[in-house]
Amino acid sequence: MVDLTQEVLSRLDASSIAGMAAELGIAPTEAESAVRQAVPMVIGGLARNATSEDGATALHRAVGDHAGLDLGAVIGSVLGGGGGGGSILGHVFGSRREQAAEGLGQASGIGTKNAAQLLAMLAPIIMAVLGKRTREQGLGSGGLGGMLGDELRNLGRGAQGGLLASILDRDGDGELGLGDLLKAGADLLGPRARP
Repeated sequence: MVDLTQEVLSRLDASSIAGMAAELGIAPTEAESAVRQAVPMVIGGLARNATSEDGATALHRAVGDHAGLDLGAVIGSVLGGGGGGGSILGHVFGSRREQAAEGLGQASGIGTKNAAQLLAMLAPIIMAVLGKRTREQGLGSGGLGGMLGDELRNLGRGAQGGLLASILDRDGDGELGLGDLLKAGADLLGPRARP
C-alpha cells in the first residue's frame, strides 16, 4: 500500500500546486518543493498526537469529520481562502506551531509567513485524505494510531527526518525517537500524566 505521505502528495496535481504558489506569491517550483517538505511535517505532527490512547481517540473523531469530504472540494476551498487549516494546525503542533513554520520556512526558502500559510492550506487536505483512508480501511482509533506510528517511523528514516526531528524532538537529542513520542503522549494527557 502507498504510504500516507505519498498518497497526499499524489493528490496534489500541478494545478493545485500552481494555485498554492499563486496564493503565496512564489514560483510553482518553490511551492512544490515546500509542499514535499510540509506534508511529512503535518503527518508527523498527527502521528505524534496519536501516540497516546486519548490523542488517538481525539484524532479519530476529528478525522471522522473529514472522512466523507470530497477532496476536490477541500482543495478548492483551501485555494479559495477557506478550509480552517489554522485551527487544525493548533491541534497538530500545539505550542510548536511557530517553530514548525520557521523550520519549514528556512528549509524550503519560502519564509516563515508563507510556510505558516502553506501549512494551513495543507492541513485540511491531509485530514481529508486521512479520513478517507480511515473510513475505507475501517480503522478504529488504535488502528489509526498504529498506521500513523508506522508512517512516522518511515518518515524519520527518510530525507525528512532532520526537519521532523527539529520540530518534534522533545528530549533535545537531535533525533526523533521513542522518548520524543512518549513525551508527546504525556503532553497530550495533561500535566498529571507528566513524569
